[in-house]
Amino acid sequence: MKFLTTIFILLFGILSFTAQNTISGKIMDEQNESLPYANIILYKIGDEANPKGTVSNDNGAYTFDNVASGKYKIEVSMLGFQTQKIKEFDLNSNKTFNIILKEETQTLNEVIVKSKRPVIRQTAEKLIVDLEKSEMLNSSLQDVMRKVPGILVTDRGISIAGKGGVRILINGKTTEYMDVETLLRDFPADNIAKIEVVEQPGAEYDASGSGAIINIILKKNVRLGTHGSITGWVGEDEGFEYGTRASIASYKNKLNWQTSIGHSKPTWRDDLFLVRTVGNETYDQTTKSPYKPNRFNVSGNVDYYINDNNSIGIGGRWNNRKSDRITSSKTFIIKPTETKVLFSENRFDRDRVDFNINPYYEYKSDTDKLVIDFNYIDYKNDNINMLVDVPGSTEVFQDRKYIQDGKYTIKTYKADYSKTFSENLKLSIGSKYAKINTDSDLQSFLENTSSGFDLDVDGTSRFLVDETIFALYSKINATSGKWSFSGGLRYEDSNTEGTSNFMENGVLKTVIKKRPIQKLFPSASISKKLTEVLGASMSYSYRIRRPSYGSLNSFQEFLDPFSSEKGNPNLKPAFTNNYQFNLTYEGQPFFTVGYSKTDDVIFDLIQQNGAQITQQAVNVEDYTNWNFRLFAPLSFLKGVEGYTGFIVNKNSYNSLMHGVDLSKWNMFWFIQASYKLPWDVNFEMSGNYGTGALEGQIQVDWLAGLDFSFGKKFLDDRLKVNLGFNKMLNRGFNGTIDYGGSETAQVESNGSRQNIQLRLVYSFGSKFGKKKSKRNSSKDEENRIQNDN
Repeated sequence: MKFLTTIFILLFGILSFTAQNTISGKIMDEQNESLPYANIILYKIGDEANPKGTVSNDNGAYTFDNVASGKYKIEVSMLGFQTQKIKEFDLNSNKTFNIILKEETQTLNEVIVKSKRPVIRQTAEKLIVDLEKSEMLNSSLQDVMRKVPGILVTDRGISIAGKGGVRILINGKTTEYMDVETLLRDFPADNIAKIEVVEQPGAEYDASGSGAIINIILKKNVRLGTHGSITGWVGEDEGFEYGTRASIASYKNKLNWQTSIGHSKPTWRDDLFLVRTVGNETYDQTTKSPYKPNRFNVSGNVDYYINDNNSIGIGGRWNNRKSDRITSSKTFIIKPTETKVLFSENRFDRDRVDFNINPYYEYKSDTDKLVIDFNYIDYKNDNINMLVDVPGSTEVFQDRKYIQDGKYTIKTYKADYSKTFSENLKLSIGSKYAKINTDSDLQSFLENTSSGFDLDVDGTSRFLVDETIFALYSKINATSGKWSFSGGLRYEDSNTEGTSNFMENGVLKTVIKKRPIQKLFPSASISKKLTEVLGASMSYSYRIRRPSYGSLNSFQEFLDPFSSEKGNPNLKPAFTNNYQFNLTYEGQPFFTVGYSKTDDVIFDLIQQNGAQITQQAVNVEDYTNWNFRLFAPLSFLKGVEGYTGFIVNKNSYNSLMHGVDLSKWNMFWFIQASYKLPWDVNFEMSGNYGTGALEGQIQVDWLAGLDFSFGKKFLDDRLKVNLGFNKMLNRGFNGTIDYGGSETAQVESNGSRQNIQLRLVYSFGSKFGKKKSKRNSSKDEENRIQNDN
């Protein structure tokens, strides 16, 4: 911590002073009456993504202090008046602009706002999907992901161009303590501002992960006044489902706050059909897992703007997910002389709670930016499940019971500083220190002769992880004419210690394994504007994927009488070299070629040992991925917005140690489109078709998916109504599991079929007022509008 403190002091010390100017003036109407509370936004040419904002005071006056010399433009807006713009001007000394606003000639309910799809922009490092201008109504993060070009969402998670290992961040903060499936289904979509698909992460990102990073940028209140929304939805999937959410935000004087609360009970069902041969016996298994979790979440944040340059704030989230369900299995054991059947149930009772708090300090001027923050996460996952046979079985099975409590705490300290020397040169440096502690305690029980349960000492264990990660990075961004360059170097020093406590032959044993890693991770990209509309870029990154905390745990847990999952404390990190070439058209993705090679990739190995199937994460020595992507807008179709494209990829796994030799080419076609129907009804559709896939050891047959919805606004746009039809053509995983050698199994895995949802969103507050109105006197209001939210 002393070292971090020294860094913070040094960063403060290098903040530099540049020539400063003042822009001021007065906002008036056509009768020369002062207009208070008009919004004035100052854009620097070449850096429009980071504007400064303020509002006029009671006398209509406004001021921008400490503005660096350069080229700027101004935009002035106010409810009930036409927006006025001051075109580009040079600022070398103090300037005064008095601006007259003209009243609107039409009322708000006469203004038609067309439905817009997300704004998509491709850079050398990432694909940015801006949802703030979109009229789409999505219930969860999973719905949003289905509409991002190049992303395939299935029952087994997310893949991008055929590659798994995707990491999900929220405002740049880790979610590794949560499983991806839960995050996709549980995270509400109505608070998402942008999605960043970062396939070539720069040095400012953690080096962790072999696949892409999906960074979810949450909405931040930038409108003055008080406003909010109430959302409610009902639907039908695996039974009736519903949800509700309320949010409110206020921006007055120097204080900006927002909060939300939500509750939902969605439903769905996962089905598994597995047919395999063991010697001269055939096992035909059907498993159905209905879900109906009870979810509750609260979030909020407060920002206080001390002055034009300094601000402080704090944000937090609390989420609770309770789920009690029964998974039922039916297995026919077909022998040459007889057929037996085993009926079983796995009864789950799960309670997951996570809490996050994130205070920060920010200094920002036209040339310098410093952010210091602390992020604390506390996550608890308590599970009880009983695996029991059901009357009617003719195959003997001993019932099992598991009690597993998991606790995770993550503390992260960060400092990021950037300095813009000119429009063509920017330098960024930063540091991070993280401390992670996990505690997983498993108690295993076996059925006794009295129909009760006795502790299974040999199957009971406790696993603890203590990990620290220290990182330093530097990055430079430079442009020259039509060329742009970005290069960075990140150093990470991590120390992981795993402690296993378990019983073996009646003796308590403790095994401690340490894994220190010190490594440099370079990244670079170069791009060129070939024509006015066509651009090209090449990029490279070097990454590490550390094993998840749960996968290092040596616990073995039975999912049904014939299959189990087992941890692997001997897992090693995987290292990946990523290369990518992009062509863009008007900043939109057009054509991409990617190649990656991973050493010791983390691979879910499925092994068959007699009647038992075990899945365990192992290191496969060699993995490569080739992918080719072609995107095209649908604007050539009259009235249609959206895009379509093809993805061709090849995945190859090879391991002499584990007998893995798998390789497969496949192609995916996707489409996302919207169209304005009569009566201002907006129709949206997303679909995909794939010739197959290689998901670990599963050679998957063709895939398909189709979702569509209808939306309309009422009550002067206060009320949005959306009727969605999801998974209308949802063909899940149908394929073959290759166990190695001549052993295979036929598998079908998919979620429940069609889903229908009716969603209503009612918005209220200052955004929808039709007349000018005086607010409480406040002379120092600011509108800190930022592109990075």
